[in-house]
Amino acid sequence: MTTDTRYRIVIRCQDCGEKYILRGRQKGDGQYETGFKRCVCGNEDDFVIEASPE
Repeated sequence: MTTDTRYRIVIRCQDCGEKYILRGRQKGDGQYETGFKRCVCGNEDDFVIEASPE
């Protein structure tokens, strides 16, 4: 279940420093759904994620 509030999600890779700015919605469990899977360097786990409402 998602809420109607959209968020601006900033994802930073801790391995290579790449930064992604996406839009997404918060799921019922508190995580954010953006469709992001992995960084261009292959990292799938080590990220800093910041979210702010749009």
